[in-house]
Amino acid sequence: MANLLSPTRLGNLTLSNRIAMAPVTRARSGADGVPTAANAAYYAQRAAAGLIVGEATNVSRHSAAFELAPGLHDDAQVAGWRRVMEAVHAAGGRLFAQLWHSGRVSSYALLDGRAPLAPSAVNDDLHLLQPYAALENGFYTRIAASPARAMTVQDIHAAVDEFRVAARNAMRAGIDGIELHAANGYLPHQFLSPHTNRRDDEFGGPLANRARFLELVLRAVLDEVPADRIGVRLSPFAAYNNATDPATEETYAYVARMLGEAGIAYLHAADSNAWAGAPDMDRILAVLRPNFGGAIIANGGLDPAAADALIASGMADLASFGRSFIANPDLVDRIRRGGPYNTPDPFTFYGGGVHGYLDYEPLAA
Repeated sequence: MANLLSPTRLGNLTLSNRIAMAPVTRARSGADGVPTAANAAYYAQRAAAGLIVGEATNVSRHSAAFELAPGLHDDAQVAGWRRVMEAVHAAGGRLFAQLWHSGRVSSYALLDGRAPLAPSAVNDDLHLLQPYAALENGFYTRIAASPARAMTVQDIHAAVDEFRVAARNAMRAGIDGIELHAANGYLPHQFLSPHTNRRDDEFGGPLANRARFLELVLRAVLDEVPADRIGVRLSPFAAYNNATDPATEETYAYVARMLGEAGIAYLHAADSNAWAGAPDMDRILAVLRPNFGGAIIANGGLDPAAADALIASGMADLASFGRSFIANPDLVDRIRRGGPYNTPDPFTFYGGGVHGYLDYEPLAA
C-alpha cells in the first residue's frame, strides 16, 4: 500500500499519509449538540489518519437530520469542539469539521415543531428521505420526514450566514479546516438538483442559478477560512435522499470548475450508491478530475487495495474510509500490516454509549 501510506500535501498542510477518515455520523453528542469527552477520545483514537473529516455538524437550529449530531452554532458547542481538537492535536492528528444543513431531510420532531426548510416544497417523496432519532428505550432508528416549506430569499441568505458563523466558530475552536457538505441530498445538494429545486427566481431554473446557493455559501466561508483549508463533499449520482439530476455530468462539471476557480484544497467524491452495491466511482472521477485542479478524496465502497490503485492512477489523491474506521481505530496501522480488520457492528453505529464507539480493540503491538 505504498501509495496510500505515502505523505502528501493538502493545501498548506503536510499529511503523514493519504488515508482519510470519512465523516461518519455517530449520534453521540450531548442533547444540545455539544461534543463530549467521549467524542474527543473517539477522534483521538483515530488521529493516525492523514486527515480526519469530522462527522456532519449542524450549522443551525434549523438543521437536524440525525438527533444527537453535533453543532457549531453556539459557544458551548465551540467549547466542546475545542476539547476534541486538543485531544486530536495531542495525538498528532488533523481534523476538518464538516458543515451541514439538512434542509428538507428532517422532521418537526427534530426541529422543535418547525417545518424543515427546502429550496421548494417538494413533498411527494417523503418516504425516500432518511432522518433518524433516538427512541426513549435507547435505540436509534429512522423516523418519518415532515413536509418542508419553501425557503424565502430571506431564509436563503440567513442560511448562508449560518454557514459563515459556523466556519468562524470552527476557527475559534482550533479546528484545522472545514468541509462543506454538498452531498447526500442535504441543503446545498437540494439546490443543485432540479428535482428538489423548482424555484423560478435567481436560485432556481438554469444551472448557474441552482449553483448560486453553494457559491454564496463558499464565498461566506472564504471570509472566515483560507481557501487551502476548505473542502467540499459532492455525491453526483447519489440516490440517497432523492436529490436527483437528469444532467448529472453537466451539473457537476460546472460545480467542479466553480469550486476549482475558488482555489479550495479538495473535493470529497462520495460514491453513496456504493453503499447499496452499485458503485459509481469511475463515473464520478471522470466528471470531477478533468474539471478540478486541486486534490480529490475518493470515498465509498473502497477497500485499501482499490484505494491504493486509484491513487496510483492519478484519479484520486487520497481515499477516505468510514465503516472501516468505525471498527478499526488503528486502521492506518492495520493497512500497513496487511490486516486483519475488525468487522463493524451496524447495531451500534448510531446513538448509545461507549460500546461500539470506544471499545474496538487495536492490534497487539
